[in-house]
Amino acid sequence: MSRLTLFTQSLWRRWMRWIPVRILSVKHRPKISAHLKSLDPHDRYLRFGYPATDEQIDLYVEKLNFGRDDIYGVFNRRLEIVAMAHLAFSVDPQWTTCAEFGVSVDQKMRGRGLGARLFERAVVHARNEGVALLFIHALSENTPMLKIARKAGARVERDGSESDAYLTLPVANIDSQVNEMIEEGMADLDFQIKARAKQFSQVLQTLQEVRKGVRESRHKSSV
Repeated sequence: MSRLTLFTQSLWRRWMRWIPVRILSVKHRPKISAHLKSLDPHDRYLRFGYPATDEQIDLYVEKLNFGRDDIYGVFNRRLEIVAMAHLAFSVDPQWTTCAEFGVSVDQKMRGRGLGARLFERAVVHARNEGVALLFIHALSENTPMLKIARKAGARVERDGSESDAYLTLPVANIDSQVNEMIEEGMADLDFQIKARAKQFSQVLQTLQEVRKGVRESRHKSSV
């Protein structure tokens, strides 16, 4: 087997495992709200530190500052958000190089690396934005989140039922900047492909319903 073939196969395997992460905007508020409301009470407790009600989730989504912070999402084929992350940049003048990370994943989509992928994506952007310290506040029982942080090299400090993780980020370089640019482009392309596929599916479903209606009409007229 040639080196070119091996290289091509390697790229293909990486592409098949790749999880596209898209930057969300104001127009995605309804989808963000739907995702968070789909979490059960325990998952809401892990995400927010308290069992947030639907009204509290609406308030959280309404207050999201898309101009200052970065919100990331993973979409399924129905263009529903199945995982999202919030990278909140510090507004304290003394901590301008700090940011906080929070993540949530649909229960049915866990165990597929979505949380780790969102964390990886947020780290790259935070690094390129000059963030030197990434902070994660989580309940001590939120072992998946703390595991992701530890694996990335974060220092985790536990204080009873709560834990704080601190990850020192390296200075941005050409590789990190190019990597983020490629990530954004590929994620946008993936979303457009899913959007076209959904539109085609809807058109096909409509045509099938029309054909079914025509057949039923013919059957009735022949009786």
